[in-house]
Amino acid sequence: MRDFIDEFKFYLKLERGVSENTVSSYAYDLEKLEQFLGTERSFLEVKDEDIRAFIHFIADFLAPATQARILATLNHFYSFLVLQNVLESNPVTFIELPKQSRKLPVVLSVSEIDMLISQIPFHTPEDVRNDAIIETLYACGLRVSELVDLRISELYFNEGFIRVFGKGSKQRFVPISEPAIEKIKYYIDCARSKWKVKSDAEDILFLNRRGGALTRAMIFTIIKQLAQLAGITKDVSPHTLRHSFATHLLENGADLRSIQAMLGHESITTTEIYVHLDRQKLKAEMEKYHPLALKNKSRGA
Repeated sequence: MRDFIDEFKFYLKLERGVSENTVSSYAYDLEKLEQFLGTERSFLEVKDEDIRAFIHFIADFLAPATQARILATLNHFYSFLVLQNVLESNPVTFIELPKQSRKLPVVLSVSEIDMLISQIPFHTPEDVRNDAIIETLYACGLRVSELVDLRISELYFNEGFIRVFGKGSKQRFVPISEPAIEKIKYYIDCARSKWKVKSDAEDILFLNRRGGALTRAMIFTIIKQLAQLAGITKDVSPHTLRHSFATHLLENGADLRSIQAMLGHESITTTEIYVHLDRQKLKAEMEKYHPLALKNKSRGA
């Protein structure tokens, strides 16, 4: 069965252009089914009732969103086997996805982002780098994977854009603000230039002090520590800055399609969650300030 999984991974990378991280996630999901089946049954013998039993099994310890992702992986895998004429039908076709509650993203206010940046002491080259990292994440709405892969050769500052390679290696051009440009230039001149850059990282923008590429885990740690120092109790991550970017644009009148393009969302449905977030805020503002709402509160007091 390993051969089929390896062929599937090769197909995802070569023909679908799926990122290495996503391919690894697919392989991990297939291993879960393999463990569930044990040695008595192979992937090729699986029926829809086996898939239902597997989903029922993982429902005890995995969230609905994770269950849905695993089911999507199995659907892709068995569709691939049908495409390769290994199987006649896909046992996942008529399996319904688990119901998911749509969780609203965590967003920082502009003042909270200022508080986050104010915790940087600016004593070391790493501090200058961290300031540029936060500014870039918030100014461009990048995913953390896009940030760590950002190249110097993809910075088009004269035109006011950067080129980003998102999910599935799809490229997009994202506008970048003048303050972000200035901070990146300052980082390159006053911090990055002080480090001995490794040969495989010469074009990578954000480096560690040893001259190598930063990892996603490092970016998470930097932002978590700054949020803690700032006394921000929200569950802050690099993605929080991406959510804040989109929400603040929408609040200030940006078009949803433009936000979709800048975020690199394949579907407008993904971007629409920020509309819901904006409506929630409007409702909260109405309940806080409208005379009738205030009158009802005073009656209930």
